Amino acid sequence: MSSPTFSEQIRQRTEPLWTAIMLHPFVKGIGDGSLSRDRYIFFLKQDYVYLIEFSRVFALASAKAQQLSDMGYFAALLNATLNTEMELHRKTCAEFGISAAELEKTEAALITSAYTNLLVKTCYEGTLTDILAVLLPCAAGYVEIGQYILKQGLPADPHYRNWIETYASPEFAEFADWLKSKLDRLALAGNEEEKNRWYRLYLASSRFEFLFFEMSWNQEGWPAVLPF
Repeated sequence: MSSPTFSEQIRQRTEPLWTAIMLHPFVKGIGDGSLSRDRYIFFLKQDYVYLIEFSRVFALASAKAQQLSDMGYFAALLNATLNTEMELHRKTCAEFGISAAELEKTEAALITSAYTNLLVKTCYEGTLTDILAVLLPCAAGYVEIGQYILKQGLPADPHYRNWIETYASPEFAEFADWLKSKLDRLALAGNEEEKNRWYRLYLASSRFEFLFFEMSWNQEGWPAVLPF
């Protein structure tokens, strides 16, 4: 029996967190169609702002890649984010009466800001392996969530069904598998200190994934204690 890869190891170490994500009422609400429309709209708007910065991650990763094949793959991920994932948000919000222009004017909530700041900071300051570690929870996590929900059965609501089918699709799974494989190959040359850093980056993003769903469930922007 082969030893677990690095991506499998860090996923296993964060299993309690990912179990909590799968059981979160927001995720369960998408799965059974019971999620309220206002919560879903809040999520879509915040996720749209998030994806703008997430796109920068792939652009910066492409710039830091040493091999043309890697540059091409990150460019493909950038294209999928901008023109597939974000288009799903634009289309759904348009059906809810929210224009693309309104979407782009959305103010990032506290959690959204903190999460995207972590991603972009890592991209500017870190190595390609750092970037892979910090973006993997979102890129692979949504595939895992989509496939997990799909096994339970699709809800009747077409908006939630489209969300699930998008992230559970073979195309998104292929992207996630490539990212994990690339991280595993690069991690082979890492020492214990570097592997601990990559784990901490993965853990930080995984925590933010949980907090993003929690934020959307509670529709939390910035703390009410702020005077302005």
